[in-house]
Formats: sequence, structure tokens, C-alpha cells
Amino acid sequence: MRIGSRPDPADDAVLVAEWTPLPDHEAFAGVVNGGILGTLLDCHANWTAAWHLMRARGVDHPPTTVTLEYAIRMRRPTPSNGPIRLRARVVDAEDDRATVEAEISSGETVTATGRGTFVAVKPGHPAYDRW
Repeated sequence: MRIGSRPDPADDAVLVAEWTPLPDHEAFAGVVNGGILGTLLDCHANWTAAWHLMRARGVDHPPTTVTLEYAIRMRRPTPSNGPIRLRARVVDAEDDRATVEAEISSGETVTATGRGTFVAVKPGHPAYDRW
């Protein structure tokens, strides 16, 4: 999805991103598809977990993390006529995993929220060392 997650300048424990939907991302005219929103939250929250584990370990590159579980709640339709913002923060962490809460907003309105747990994989896992 190439969402470009990065630390929030006001709080580097929070990662933010901005993403602009295309017509192909619509469920119907003017509204972003829920599956797309779920994918965005999964990707952004996963990167937030990797970022947190990198910093907690004091290393210069993030570990490869995969989704253990995640859920999304659609709070209201997300308009497709402009950029949407993603925001995520780690709410619980262990040495090899992090639980992240995230949200999507359009303008000043939160349109979807999510929570997921992401695990750092070890050598031998198909995704190991993929970034």
C-alpha cells in the first residue's frame, strides 16, 4: 500500500501516515472499501510494532514482524474524496511482540479504529529479514 508510516513529530512513540484513495479503492461512490481500510490499519500497525521493537532492542533496523491477530471497527463511512490519516501507538509489548491500537480519520473525524498484535519472526520463517 506504500503508506509511508513515520514518527509523529509531536510524539515519536506514535506513528502517522497519510494516504489518498483512488476510485478503485471505493466500496461504492464516495466511500472507501472496508477491506482496504483493514489492510491500511494492518500495515500501519505492523510497522508501528516493528518500529517499537527496533527501538526497544536498541538496533538500527526493525525486526520483521507478522500479524498474529487484528480487528477493525468501522465507526462511520470513510470518504474517498481526499486523503485519510492513520495514527498508531503500541499499548503493550514483550520482547518479541507488540500490541498496537490504531485509527483512521478523514478530516477531523475518526472513521475506523483497530487493534492488533504483531510478532517478530525468527530465522527460518518465510518472512524473516524481508525489510
